[in-house]
Amino acid sequence: MSDEKFFKYLTTPIGMMELCANATSLRAVEFVDHPRYLSQTTPLLEEAVVQLNGYFHDQRRLFDLPLSFDGTAFQMAVWQELLEIPYGCTASYQDIARRLGRPRAVRAVGAANARNPITIVVPCHRVIGTNGSLTGYASGLWRKAWLLEHEGCKQIQTNLHKPQWVQPQ
Repeated sequence: MSDEKFFKYLTTPIGMMELCANATSLRAVEFVDHPRYLSQTTPLLEEAVVQLNGYFHDQRRLFDLPLSFDGTAFQMAVWQELLEIPYGCTASYQDIARRLGRPRAVRAVGAANARNPITIVVPCHRVIGTNGSLTGYASGLWRKAWLLEHEGCKQIQTNLHKPQWVQPQ
């Protein structure tokens, strides 16, 4: 398998995004101030642009793209948990730690969340503080607030034994 990387850029309501893929999977989606690489079209990147545009235009709530992560086993476990948080819902860092069976690993969950390479598609923006506060977002809290408002998210409620994702009302 080739390690060649391809890049494409997308202008969104909250800034320019850089998408990176190899021949088989999406590797990164992040906000950038300006293009850093030559933009190259591949069918996978074109599909990612279509799906992200659908998200930003209220026509898509789920992504169906092959993803590939580079990270520690713990980071990848956190990123898999992020994929379980439904559109329009939020969870706390504590909820994620509990779901992983590591209730004291709240800070480690926060650190892994901050290193998520595939923003929005892997919805790290849906993770908030236990008290409902917007805490941490590598792309800026104003973007996190915009994304949560875009999805109609409501404050979470936590059951200490089995966290439940809270649907908007």
